[in-house]
Amino acid sequence: MTETLARLRDQLGRVLFGQEPVIEGLLATAVAGGHALFWGLPGLGKTLLATAFAKASGLSFARIQFTPDLLPADITGTEILKEGRFVFEPGPIFAQVVLADEINRAPPKTQSALLEAMQEGAVTAGGVRHPLPQPFLVLATENPVEIEGTYPLPEAQLDRFTARIAVRPPDRSVWLHILTEEPEEPEVVADPGTFLTARRASQNLPLPEPGLEALVHTAFLAEEDPRLRFGLSPRGVKAWRDLARALAFLRGRPHVDWADLRDAAQLALPHRLFLTEEAEFEGIEPESVLEELLAKTMPKA
Repeated sequence: MTETLARLRDQLGRVLFGQEPVIEGLLATAVAGGHALFWGLPGLGKTLLATAFAKASGLSFARIQFTPDLLPADITGTEILKEGRFVFEPGPIFAQVVLADEINRAPPKTQSALLEAMQEGAVTAGGVRHPLPQPFLVLATENPVEIEGTYPLPEAQLDRFTARIAVRPPDRSVWLHILTEEPEEPEVVADPGTFLTARRASQNLPLPEPGLEALVHTAFLAEEDPRLRFGLSPRGVKAWRDLARALAFLRGRPHVDWADLRDAAQLALPHRLFLTEEAEFEGIEPESVLEELLAKTMPKA
């Protein structure tokens, strides 16, 4: 299983150059059975990576371009009259990998159409529950610089994303590679069962007692931090735990290490730390608050 995931990582590295941490974060989210929010400037390859991931993984793929006029039924599907009776017509959400492109361009009502699907793995229409295909992974992209014409994601929806993966401009050494080499077409090296099996295996990796205590201690410190409006939710701490196990699995470790916990915290927690107005006015960033919390609860890296 780890060899299959290593081949998948290699395939994605041939598509998106110089973004190994982003690829690892995506694979960890998939192994953990969660959803990822790609956060970064336009043109960095977020859509390219999502498309390549679905193809190389052998998973069905659907792209939804979020716009202000998009309706919830355009995502989930709707009932149509067919041969004298109403029949449910599935929307694009019924794919194993769903790319919600520029998710913050749609109004909150449309954004909320994803909530049940992301949390329950199903869609309810006309009082009937329709299960989604498994594995089911929502990959959303968000542009952090544009304000006009966008709708900030509410806290409840942000909390549904297991990880927020920051996509930053490549290093100087990668630019020449980008300008002289074309991305390769990814080969299919996995199948839907890969992530279901990997998820079960990663959940069995031991997380030592000091690590569990660090998770709890961090959650309590966040609750008491005056710069935060409120602390971490149990869902957020569980996402941190699951991502740490997934990272340890991808790295071939027999148990979760402190490095796995620290790296998983950078994926699972920044978008769940909501600053007070005073902290925002002072220019404090959630990442800096997180670093201070981890410094109090974990050994130094």
